[in-house]
Amino acid sequence: MSQFISVFDMLKIGVGPSSSHTLGPWRATQQWIKKLKNETIFNDITHIHIDLYGSLSLTGKGHATDLAILLGLSGTDPEYIPIDTIEGIISTIKETSTLQLDGTKNVPYTDTTVVFNRDFLPFHSNGMTFIAYKNETTISTETYYSIGGGFVIQEEILKPEKTKISKKNFPYPIKRATKLEEYCEKENKLISEIVFQNELVLRSAEEIDRELHRIWDTMLECMYTGCHTDGILPGGLQVKRRALAMHNKLIKDAKYTNYHNWIDAIRTTEVKFREILKWVSCFALSVNEVNASLGRVVTAPTNGSAGVIPSVLMYYLVIENHEADFEHIKRFLLVAGEIGSIFKKNATISAAMGGCQAEIGVSSAMAAGALTELLGGSPAQCLVAAEIAMEHHLGLTCDPIGGLVQIPCIERNAMGAIKAINAAELALDTDPKETKVPLDKVIDTMWETAKDMNRNYKETSEGGLAVTVGLADC
Repeated sequence: MSQFISVFDMLKIGVGPSSSHTLGPWRATQQWIKKLKNETIFNDITHIHIDLYGSLSLTGKGHATDLAILLGLSGTDPEYIPIDTIEGIISTIKETSTLQLDGTKNVPYTDTTVVFNRDFLPFHSNGMTFIAYKNETTISTETYYSIGGGFVIQEEILKPEKTKISKKNFPYPIKRATKLEEYCEKENKLISEIVFQNELVLRSAEEIDRELHRIWDTMLECMYTGCHTDGILPGGLQVKRRALAMHNKLIKDAKYTNYHNWIDAIRTTEVKFREILKWVSCFALSVNEVNASLGRVVTAPTNGSAGVIPSVLMYYLVIENHEADFEHIKRFLLVAGEIGSIFKKNATISAAMGGCQAEIGVSSAMAAGALTELLGGSPAQCLVAAEIAMEHHLGLTCDPIGGLVQIPCIERNAMGAIKAINAAELALDTDPKETKVPLDKVIDTMWETAKDMNRNYKETSEGGLAVTVGLADC
């Protein structure tokens, strides 16, 4: 049976700016606290220490990794924490030199509680070690790895004797794109229909719809917030938010009162080709400006690439099909999630492992395939679209200036969204039988490229724009 990765694993609600450097460490912290309680040593703790390694250390400050860990240790959840309380929680910890573990147990906090180490652990570049003490005795040492998209693992659980095999019988176990296409042809079903049947093994139809509604609502609110917020992004680069100014020029005199009827307002505006490009870019920028300011976004498949999928879906709703409803949104998200899971199973969605091709490239492929289904493409054409989008992101490096998810990350989401739309249009005019590069082959190529890529270009801020431009130049 192939490993099953749910759509809800690929599309997670959380806090920016990074799924691997913010959301992952936050989740790892929650796992550690749960383990401490299960082993009944939580109440014995007198003080703690956390070591961050590799990419988590090199770009952790810019990605708010230390803040995410403090928030996780405090007992908050990234999916539900009120965003406006984050600053207050962090300030209280630092001002009182006290950390309230899981909101119940006070332990001391100092500037050396969380330490950034430049060394890389051998298993994965995003490593972190949590240590708990009872007086001078170590009572817990656990190492976790944030492997991209908010996924967190421990090396120990990957050992054959520790591996747990799912007992679920999924009707369509999928590892490779060829298998997905085979199921679609055999069953005469769309990709979204195949994915939905697999999801039904884990959840009821009502729960699937409810969670997809919640994911889209979060995406929509995020775009709306970004399009209605001015100012300078935090972090020291002095990057000015652009989505608001773009939005105000594009929306013209359309009237609306909230983010739900905002879509209808946009539909009423006269849109020309250049404005379509600007709208898509505006949607993408808005999401990633929210992400860069510790706002709530949806990993798609990561936080750094969170703007591509919502902006392409929004493009379909406000430009392509004014009659679109939730069923269209549902199909889009199901297809996007499945394509992303195939990349994760066979390559990576972590920029620390594969460069930005693993984030923007994958998100563009996800959006391209999903849009193609909504535009009437066959399952085979959806996979062609995903292949085209990734093919033209191969080798894309991750070189954030100052370790911040701002330059070039925010603009890259706009570029990834435009490429996704273009890829969908090309695929709709393509006979899949004549394509020379199948999706599985481009995924394999992406992984080989990732392994060959110099470590400096994998989210370390030690290569590319992060060096030639640099924080001092900004």
